[in-house]
Amino acid sequence: MDQPALDDLIELLDLERIEVNIFRGQSPDENRQRVFGGQVAGQALVAAGRTVQEAVRPGEPDRHVHSLHAYFLRPGDPTTPIIYEVDRIRDGKSFTTRRVNAIQHGRAIFTLSASFQIDEPGLDHALAMPEAVPDPDGLDDFKTRMAPYAEQMGDWFTRPRPIDLRFVTPPPTGVARDDDVEPGQAVQRVWFRADGKLPDDPLLHVCVAAYASDMTLLDSIFNAHRLKWEDGNIMGASLDHAMWFHRPFRADEWLLYDQDTPSASGGRGLGRGSIFTAAGDLAVTVVQEGLIRVVRR
Repeated sequence: MDQPALDDLIELLDLERIEVNIFRGQSPDENRQRVFGGQVAGQALVAAGRTVQEAVRPGEPDRHVHSLHAYFLRPGDPTTPIIYEVDRIRDGKSFTTRRVNAIQHGRAIFTLSASFQIDEPGLDHALAMPEAVPDPDGLDDFKTRMAPYAEQMGDWFTRPRPIDLRFVTPPPTGVARDDDVEPGQAVQRVWFRADGKLPDDPLLHVCVAAYASDMTLLDSIFNAHRLKWEDGNIMGASLDHAMWFHRPFRADEWLLYDQDTPSASGGRGLGRGSIFTAAGDLAVTVVQEGLIRVVRR
């Protein structure tokens, strides 16, 4: 476990309040050209969730996020704090809605809408978890799998990792691509969990899952076309991100992230993901569209 790295992520998500509906978030001190999309999504959801918690009156049931929809508008500057402005759109009897704008240098870089709901009984069915998926404890962790490529990865290999990520299908890198992935295999499966122990706050577990959900979702598009990041001719970036939270889960317990891609065209690709608990319950559905440009040499 890497509890110190996870504690750094928890601190990253613990926003500073500077006004009633205004929060400030920092970025980790890393050598990055832009802010990681999962970070700004997680921080924005924290900002929204805190204003929801404040609006619950004594005796009323808690409200939990059930969906979010977000757009990545501009690359974030990792050297500058991010300001999160929350608009309290609606506080209803069953549902609460928030809109959050993330701002740097006077311009919005990200916008998120999130809806929260009280717990209610209702119909219940779900997609089944894929069969015959290897157990995560039998798979190599990230550093073990990538050790042969440590030199070429540089700081990306040695940086602390708050998320324990274990690939069932190979990532879009030079790691055994030709042997492990069939042509046109438009899938990506990984197990992930927070690499340590999280507090019991359900909002924090959702925000950690939102952070992790942006790490591999577009990989299935690369797998479908047998592309690798190391080719050096790929431009990729998240354009939007949507999540639906169906059932409770803990982000510090193993979750299977089953991802595929229904389409790529016009310089964009669509990734879909289903996140299952180790017990086989569908916890979250994720959809993301990304910019995918291949420069032909």
